[in-house]
Amino acid sequence: MRRARLVIAVLVAVAASAVTPISAQQTLTVALFDRYLDALRDQYSIPALSFVVIQNGKEVWRSALGKQDVEGNVNATSDTPYFIGNLSQIFGSTLLLKKCVDQDSLEVSDPITRWTPYPESNTTVGQLLTHQSRSGTFAFDPVRFAGVTDVVVECADLPYRHVLANEVFNRLGMARSVPGRQLETPALPGSVRFSAPALAAYNEVISQTARSYRLDRGRVVRSDTPALAVDAATGVITTVEDLERFDLALRDGTLLTPSALTTAWTQASGGGGTIPLPTGLGWFVQSYNNEPLIWQFDLTKDAASSMIVKMPGRDLTFIILANSDGLTAPFSLAKGDATTSPFVRTFLRFFVP
Repeated sequence: MRRARLVIAVLVAVAASAVTPISAQQTLTVALFDRYLDALRDQYSIPALSFVVIQNGKEVWRSALGKQDVEGNVNATSDTPYFIGNLSQIFGSTLLLKKCVDQDSLEVSDPITRWTPYPESNTTVGQLLTHQSRSGTFAFDPVRFAGVTDVVVECADLPYRHVLANEVFNRLGMARSVPGRQLETPALPGSVRFSAPALAAYNEVISQTARSYRLDRGRVVRSDTPALAVDAATGVITTVEDLERFDLALRDGTLLTPSALTTAWTQASGGGGTIPLPTGLGWFVQSYNNEPLIWQFDLTKDAASSMIVKMPGRDLTFIILANSDGLTAPFSLAKGDATTSPFVRTFLRFFVP
């Protein structure tokens, strides 16, 4: 039987959650959660993890484990910047909905060529955001997703990196977030540059970014973090604390209208509306114990990995960043099931009874 399309009602002010805020008596429980994640970190040879659990708009637990710089013996912190690769899609989707849908006349059903040149004349903006192939089937493809970058640029009339910096990072006080590593040269349209103080601040964050690592015959060794320009699908450097600010801004309606957020978190259909997809707009959408589970991930091979996992009905979010690919690489997350990850299962076991 064809799986019913999952539709999520997003509330700007969420009613009473099924999860009780942390009390003194629950301290032992969250400490045990911390130890479980540390054991998984060791099992999957991840040098550093930083993570936070947010519920009802407040932190339940925030922690960092391991070394952001193994050779330098530098501990990870909740303020450690990490390269988050394709987790950047959550920013790309948000900016598309904010600048083009909420503030302009774009419909996600528009052909992308209405807004910017594109080699596929019949492909819609929504098909790129939901990872649909030309045939309408699901195929997770961040490179294809990045095609919406120029749509955001067209709507905002600014380079994408500046739209991201102005509309998200600066607005929300995400001072430890960087819009890519290629920042020095002018960017189109308008040959816009970052100011000298902004560049200095960005370069300071880049210098403090967690070192990347990979496994080589069972040993953890240094690797290179990709020096990418930012686009709608990749390139961001950020921290769990800054991602918490972003998450709370979505919750409180600071960035998107309720209807736009509902659209982003509603399960899409492909094949002319006949094939349920495991995605909304820039997010994966699935059901867990008959409740909506909204998430996104990054896998940057031999360098980094990250996840954000949300249960809107419980007003609950888990954000976790790593400086190797061990957080996501073993679990085939691109197929659309977050529960294949033991990190996600552990979170759900502790916080979603």
